[in-house]
Amino acid sequence: MKKTPAGSRVVQFTLAAAIVFLCASVPANALELTVDRPGDREFVRDLANMIDPADEDRIRQICDRLLTDKATPIIVVTIESMAKHGGSDLRIETFATLLFDQWQVGLKKLGNQEWNTGILLLVSRDDRKARIELGAGWGRTEDALCQQIMDGHIIPQFKQGQFSAGIAAGVEALDKMGRKLELPTVPRPWTHYALILVFIGLAIFTVVSLARRGASGWAWIFWGVVFSVVGMILYRMLTNSGGSGGGYSGGSFGGGSSGGGGATGSW
Repeated sequence: MKKTPAGSRVVQFTLAAAIVFLCASVPANALELTVDRPGDREFVRDLANMIDPADEDRIRQICDRLLTDKATPIIVVTIESMAKHGGSDLRIETFATLLFDQWQVGLKKLGNQEWNTGILLLVSRDDRKARIELGAGWGRTEDALCQQIMDGHIIPQFKQGQFSAGIAAGVEALDKMGRKLELPTVPRPWTHYALILVFIGLAIFTVVSLARRGASGWAWIFWGVVFSVVGMILYRMLTNSGGSGGGYSGGSFGGGSSGGGGATGSW
C-alpha cells in the first residue's frame, strides 16, 4: 500500500482547517431568508395558513390602531418551517433576529428621538416553536412580560390545536404591552364561570331569605356591593382601551433593528 507523504497530509489538514474557518466566520446576518415582507400596514404574513380569516381581520385592526397610536408595529409571521425559508439548522431566536433585521421592523427614529419599538411574532408550525422578538428600543426591559405572554396566552392554546386563537390572544397581549397597560386575563375554563354563577345564585338566595325575615336592609347592601363591582369592571375596561399617541400615519418598516430581547416557546 502506498503511503501518503507527511508533507501532503499537512497540506490537506491545513486546507481542511481553512475551509472550516471560512465557513464558521461567515456572519449569520449574511443569510438571506426567503420570506416576503408584508405591506406597510398589512401586519400579517400567514404562510402556514394558521390564522382564521376572522382572527386575521381582528389582528390587523389591533395592529393598525397600535401603529397609529404609538408608532409601534406588531408583525405576525407564520411559516411551515425554518428550513423551507433558508434557515436550516438555525435556532428560532436566530431566525427571528435575522428576519427582523432583514425587514427593518419598526422606526429607527421618531422625529429626533431614538425609537425602534417594533415587535415580531414568529410561529414555525412544523418546528413547533414560536418567538417574540423586540426592537432594540425596548432595551430588554420586557423579557419577563414577553415570556408571560408566550407561556400564558399563546402556547396553552397551541397545545390544544387552537393556533389561530393563540396567535390572536398573543397579539392582544402584545398590544397591551405596547400601550403599557395590564395584560388581558388568560382565558378560563367554563367551570370557572359555572362556580361564579353558583356563588351568585347562593348570594341571591341568601338575600331573599333575609328580606323575608324582615332584614330588608341586607338587600340594599348586597346590591350596593354588586353595582360597585360592576362599576369597577367598567372603569377598568375604559381605562385599558388605550388612547391616541399622536396619530402616526406611516408604515411598519423604517430602519428598525432587533436587540430588545423577547421570549421563546414550544409545544
